Amino acid sequence: MVFVVAEKLSKIFDHKQKKTPAFCDLDFAVLQGEFFAIVGPSGCGKSTLLRTIAGLEKPTSGRLEMGMQASGLADPSIGMVFQEHALFPWMSLKRNITILLENSPQILRQHIDSICEAFLGKVGLLQFQDYYPHQVSGGMRQRVSIARSFAINPDLLLMDEPFVFLDYQTRQTLQHLLLSCWRESKKTILFVTHDIEEAVLLADRILVLTSHPGRVSTVIDVQLMQTDDLFEKRKDPLFLPLVEQLSQLIRYNE
Repeated sequence: MVFVVAEKLSKIFDHKQKKTPAFCDLDFAVLQGEFFAIVGPSGCGKSTLLRTIAGLEKPTSGRLEMGMQASGLADPSIGMVFQEHALFPWMSLKRNITILLENSPQILRQHIDSICEAFLGKVGLLQFQDYYPHQVSGGMRQRVSIARSFAINPDLLLMDEPFVFLDYQTRQTLQHLLLSCWRESKKTILFVTHDIEEAVLLADRILVLTSHPGRVSTVIDVQLMQTDDLFEKRKDPLFLPLVEQLSQLIRYNE
């Protein structure tokens, strides 16, 4: 079932009578429950596209439909994970989650603590629930961001390079964690990344944008083995050819 539809979608920034296009005439569709990655050269409008889907930017032209408009479902709730963890520094890790749950009309107040503790448990941070963001590592803070994004039970989860500032080992751990949470929840995820291998390891399909202003180069189906074990995925005979194909496409479109 189609969940997000973009047709001839464009965003042009107008500043001091100077018009700067971020992306132009994008056509793509995202299926419900799909892990959909977006890659492309720096400056091609990936993050702006995500912000437009989130409603933080207004498209200049074209069609963007989600939820009820695209598939007959109710208007979707949207969660977002940024490059930075975006936690409130004066609140404990647990409170950073419960404050969002308290503002969700779909969640009963008597269930808030149990939901929060369940998701902190999933990301291995239950014993750190009373710590503050400055008392834990960057990887742990980003785990809280992931837990929070799934705890609010969004229909659509937008992720803007959430692992870009993490070391290799922490990044691998959180990639595995994200896949596990996604397979369990069946949420629709749009995931922006500069890391080609990350896109191939995580996504069902990958939208490749050209250089600035971003246009659709192609959409690639990723047909690797279905497993959360990223080391096993790397052994799939299709993995390296897909990485090379994407690398060539992005290099060609720079």
